[in-house]
Amino acid sequence: MADHINYQLVHFVASYGKASQIPPSTCPEVSFVGRSNVGKSSIMNKIFNRKGLVKVSATPGKTANVNFFEADGVHFIDLPGYGFAKRSKAERDRWAKLIGDFFNLERSFNLVVSLVDIRHDPSALDHQMIEFLQEGGYPFVVALTKADKLSRSQQGRQLATIRKQLDVAADDIIVTSSESGLGIDKLKARIEQACL
Repeated sequence: MADHINYQLVHFVASYGKASQIPPSTCPEVSFVGRSNVGKSSIMNKIFNRKGLVKVSATPGKTANVNFFEADGVHFIDLPGYGFAKRSKAERDRWAKLIGDFFNLERSFNLVVSLVDIRHDPSALDHQMIEFLQEGGYPFVVALTKADKLSRSQQGRQLATIRKQLDVAADDIIVTSSESGLGIDKLKARIEQACL
């Protein structure tokens, strides 16, 4: 097997509204999870070097399904964003259930990429997500998004603060930007390490 994934080969596989509809894992899987407006689609598009593959929505919280993409024999899974206040409680509950049910499936969890906005302290939901991954023993990496909005020294400070707040190892947190491409190669290396 090659030691690199050819991200250019990416294509959309399917979208599922319920965890029970998702077929069993047949290959390594990388899941992306984060708040609705954290820039998840933008980071995924940057990894694949494709502008509009993963739909970037003008209304945060639009992805209400689990979307599967495949590149070079690896599945990339776009999980619905959490914590968007403008949605109804019923819809928020459906998401919580969908994400919870997804992680309860017997799947090939090679890596979970948990996205957190570097500009803000992690939200209660970010903390819950990381704790959930830590307690469940899922291999994960935290990608701090939107780093281009901060200066280098601010990035360094926020990285240290967030790492401490979330209690994650230095190796498990990467500063990224879908605008400048900062940290994307590092993230790809982590993905390849986990999948190949």
